[in-house]
Amino acid sequence: MTHTTRTGLNRRQLIATGAATLAMPMLITRPALAVTPAEIKSRGKVIIGIQGDNPPWGFVNSAGKQEGLDADISELFSKELGVPAEFVQLAVANRIPALTSGRVDVLFATMAMLPERAKAVQFSKPYAANIITFIAPKDVSVKTHADMGKYTIGVARGSVQDADVTKSAPAGTTIRRFDGDAPTIQALLSGQVQAVGGNIFYIPRIEEAKPGVFENKLEFTKLYNGACTRLGEKEINAFINGFIDKIKANGELAKVYPKWMKNPLPPFPDSVPDIPFVAS
Repeated sequence: MTHTTRTGLNRRQLIATGAATLAMPMLITRPALAVTPAEIKSRGKVIIGIQGDNPPWGFVNSAGKQEGLDADISELFSKELGVPAEFVQLAVANRIPALTSGRVDVLFATMAMLPERAKAVQFSKPYAANIITFIAPKDVSVKTHADMGKYTIGVARGSVQDADVTKSAPAGTTIRRFDGDAPTIQALLSGQVQAVGGNIFYIPRIEEAKPGVFENKLEFTKLYNGACTRLGEKEINAFINGFIDKIKANGELAKVYPKWMKNPLPPFPDSVPDIPFVAS
């Protein structure tokens, strides 16, 4: 009787263990719960992915404080939520993985709105604009894409300028990829590369170190930047879109934008091809 009972228990244990084992893949592959504004408020902070070395978008000042356009907008966003912001500094290449893995709640991280990115993350309405450029010394001639092939070119790995330079430069062009904008600029200044793919904000940074030496030679793409959340998170996406509408309407975006961009707030499109602003 005792043997039978033990056997029965062992069988039940084996069945339960087997069921748990079979269930494990389902638990592992189950999508993470959506982060809603209510959940963020309950937690008591919003975790924001931002760049830490890319002025004027996001950078850390000498006192260790996060600054830049994305930082100011993030602070406004956290104020709208009613909780403090916790910043996680990200390089270009790990922005999307940090979001999709759940390390951060949202990206205000110089995220250009591109169709391939929109397959991985949910963009908000745009809040900033940028132009991707090719930068080389003033005393060299670069008038066409074919001229790019004469130079060793640096780009931030995984950035829009990486894609634009790779697509535009002639076959065989030497392209060196660095982990972010600051290392790319430093490579140009130190002579590791002769030119870089950058944006309209590279030249002011370069001028601080080597005034009068480099200039924008070519323009590739005009882009708009948006905040990013995970696909399918409708509540936080709607909240961010409402927030962006609010700071556009009340003048707060027009106040912080020229402070960092040194340009007035540009007009923004109601839609961008292949970039949905609203989560489905």
